[in-house]
Amino acid sequence: MVSVTDARHLRDYVVWVRFRDGIEGEVDLARELDGPVFEPLRDPSFFRLVRFDPELHTIVWPNGADVAPEFLHSRVRVPA
Repeated sequence: MVSVTDARHLRDYVVWVRFRDGIEGEVDLARELDGPVFEPLRDPSFFRLVRFDPELHTIVWPNGADVAPEFLHSRVRVPA
């Protein structure tokens, strides 16, 4: 099971995430904010409110939006 163990906002629509399997890196969500639940996240000041939810094991926002950890894992860019 893929799960996030830590996360934080970096810049713009980019979040740094660490996964239980040890992988960590950046995920750019700028092109992934489609649909009504993600509409508020298009505001950069609201996007910055991202946080790690230890119960859901992924990232969440105050409006209830979250992103599946499997999706994040598939999009993570590991620094060289």
